[in-house]
Amino acid sequence: MENSKKILIITYYWPPAGGPGVQRWLKFAKYLPEFGWEPIIYTPENPSYPLVDETLTKEVPENLKIVKTNIWEPYQIAEKFSKSNKKFKGGQFDVGKNQSFVSKLSIFIRGNFFIPDARKFWVKPSIKFLKEYLTNNHIDTIVTTGPPHSLHLIGLGLKKESPNLKWIADFRDPWTEISYYKHLKLTSGSDKKHRQLEKSVFENADLTLATSYTDAENFRKNGANAFCVTNGFDKENTSTPLSVTDEKVKFTLSYVGVLEQLRNPENLWKALKELSEKHQDFAEDFELKFVGRVDDKILNEIENSVLKNNIRNLGYKAHDESVEEMETSDLLLITNFPNESSKGIIPGKLFEYLATGKQIISFGPKDADVETILIKTKAGKHFDYAENVEIQEFIFSLYEDWKSGKSIQNSANINEFSRKELTKKLAELLSDLK
Repeated sequence: MENSKKILIITYYWPPAGGPGVQRWLKFAKYLPEFGWEPIIYTPENPSYPLVDETLTKEVPENLKIVKTNIWEPYQIAEKFSKSNKKFKGGQFDVGKNQSFVSKLSIFIRGNFFIPDARKFWVKPSIKFLKEYLTNNHIDTIVTTGPPHSLHLIGLGLKKESPNLKWIADFRDPWTEISYYKHLKLTSGSDKKHRQLEKSVFENADLTLATSYTDAENFRKNGANAFCVTNGFDKENTSTPLSVTDEKVKFTLSYVGVLEQLRNPENLWKALKELSEKHQDFAEDFELKFVGRVDDKILNEIENSVLKNNIRNLGYKAHDESVEEMETSDLLLITNFPNESSKGIIPGKLFEYLATGKQIISFGPKDADVETILIKTKAGKHFDYAENVEIQEFIFSLYEDWKSGKSIQNSANINEFSRKELTKKLAELLSDLK
């Protein structure tokens, strides 16, 4: 990497963190050297991760330089008082009548006392440490990736200290436009502060990255020099051949990941119940598989229904095992928040779903970016949260093909979403900043 340009990547999520947040920059760091960039990772020494996946540590490139400093977080204290803190640490919330008083209080404190989030205490020490580190190591390009969006304040602070520094603010999820923002019980003053900080990031970052087309457009409207570089799939993780012993005896619909109350596709459960009641053979052949963490309220609702004998709940699995579970499914479920402001969210696992060649069923607002990709790749179908009959028809049609032995694989052309192609696009954007 003698002639490579150095780029410092400031990220909270890094192996052994589990979940989708870690994948994006882990993969960019893997491929950036092929395009003339030497990545250096800056991450906390002692983070409080909602999920841990030790298997991801083996995916960290061998020669990658990783710099760590200590972080203080209030979550360990908060979790002694309420289990809900573990949930919204990962962006999950009890909603409506499911909220206890302690849960409501915890969310109020999180939204109003920790702006933009509870990792804010890492901002000032990091600015102080990195100012010297960047100078000593001749680094003039940095990336901050959020959430947690407090990491963008590190970039903002460093940019104000060194105006010639090239700063890329990467938004894996939006800040004030994310669906759970309105559930933070913010005072008007807190809301104003969140929006001011976000605006300052947009206006001062040399480049703002979004993971969806809609988010990039929204960011540009708010003053950012924004471009979309979606998440993607890594070809090395998408070739899990089924052995003869894996012959399928069930028509399997799988959800892989964290399923929370705000993204609960109640009309899907209703459609599946009605299909099971109308068609005895479907009821006998169907399997609903969960791989990951499903909210207890959602799970209880399904378990207390006609679907109770169709459920296979495997719990959290390591990433490579999760990919295997995708491969042994017939239909893969992806869900988004129902409101229109969320149509720009493209969950990272969509691309891993695409790479399996399996059919995909998606739920979210109309005209969502996920729908655009599914139409473009012919890999499945997108529904809003009001549809029911159409869902039944789609699922039952696939089931009948499965029953008759027809292939229900999709034949999507998805090369543009490979991590290597996406890193090439990122490298081009970085070079344009010079």
